[in-house]
Amino acid sequence: MGSKNGKPVLTEEQAEALAASSGLDATQVREQFDAFVAEHPNGKMKKKDFREMMQKAMPKKDASKMEGHVFRIYDTNNDGVIDFVEFMVVFYIMSDGTPQEVLSKIFRVFDVNSDGTINKKELTRLIKDMYGLINSDNPEQASKEFIAASAFTEMDKDADGKITNEEFVNACLGQEQFSKMLALKIIDIFVEDDA
Repeated sequence: MGSKNGKPVLTEEQAEALAASSGLDATQVREQFDAFVAEHPNGKMKKKDFREMMQKAMPKKDASKMEGHVFRIYDTNNDGVIDFVEFMVVFYIMSDGTPQEVLSKIFRVFDVNSDGTINKKELTRLIKDMYGLINSDNPEQASKEFIAASAFTEMDKDADGKITNEEFVNACLGQEQFSKMLALKIIDIFVEDDA
């Protein structure tokens, strides 16, 4: 994304690339860009704006504890804001991506310090923050500590104390009970409630 006189600009190449990857045509991409810039005049969505978007997307769920984690999915360059290209890439992957692509993005939710792996402390922290989402479906659900330990054991196949993106994706696709439940709870954030 470029800038002209301090105003965000979507180049023709970016519009074409996003059109090719998103299933939208270049005109629709430009319309989405114009809507994004109308909402965020400097072309960057701040955490406050993201919080409001999460509250609209999840009015019946407690999104506040999850917003920082979900923000990481979008903020791929870790600059503290989401630009239009980052936003569109995640939008496309969450709506039309392969299960592997979706799970690779979701991995960023679990990788709290963005070092490319998940350790037990990160997983435990995330489950503590997710517990409201998990517990709302099943109040008899297992304890946070049990879920964290079970999920970590499922995912950490080589038992080296760290979960790689590949181990995470494989555990979720392998239908491992706790891994799958956690991934589905994150995916749930992106899927509209039909109720």
